[in-house]
Amino acid sequence: MQYKNVLVKLSGEALAGNKSTGFDNEIIHSVMQQLTDMVKSGFWVSVVIGGGNFWRGRSSGSMDRTKADQIGMLATVMNALYVSDFTKEYEIESVIMTPFLVGTVSELFNKDKAREYLKAGKIVFFAGGTGHPYFTTDSGAVLKGCEIGADILLFAKNIDGVYDSDPRTNPNAKKYDVISCQDIIQKNLNPVDLYSVVLCKDNKLPIIVFDLNEENGIIRVANGENIGTKITV
Repeated sequence: MQYKNVLVKLSGEALAGNKSTGFDNEIIHSVMQQLTDMVKSGFWVSVVIGGGNFWRGRSSGSMDRTKADQIGMLATVMNALYVSDFTKEYEIESVIMTPFLVGTVSELFNKDKAREYLKAGKIVFFAGGTGHPYFTTDSGAVLKGCEIGADILLFAKNIDGVYDSDPRTNPNAKKYDVISCQDIIQKNLNPVDLYSVVLCKDNKLPIIVFDLNEENGIIRVANGENIGTKITV
């Protein structure tokens, strides 16, 4: 076991697969099989899911930014509620925690309680982002990773790593196997938002960015295999 306390950040868009919106259950089953296998192997596993399969606030036109971001927060709660329901098929319990109350859907986030759940072998879903507008779910994932003392952040996206330019528009884009937080800041790259990179740098919390569709990628990365790009501190 390369790491013990692992926080997995899942792209909402990646969970939708080729459908672009909603959910691709085949992908979700693959993810949950990996996460529950990790828990049974002794990992502490927590999860943050983006909301891009339902809503992208930055694409909301002239809508008030605060309200657009609040819709995005609720989209992540819907995603956590849906995906967490799959854990029972693998005989693992899960808990949803949010930074604001959502009736009986979730528990209010508490660092010590979250660690108790992780230690007890439950998967903890952190939904609702930071609870504030103007912050991405990447920022929410890094913040929660710092608070619960995660060893590593695994960012499973719909791209296989960090590039020096957009590989979708530049066929000559160079992929990095390893890059430092400082280099990402200096080169103004955006595999995750720069606030998140600064927070990771200040708190010495490394990130690995990899493709969600890589076969057993989450397990392989958690066990130290060199997949995707490692962002060092």
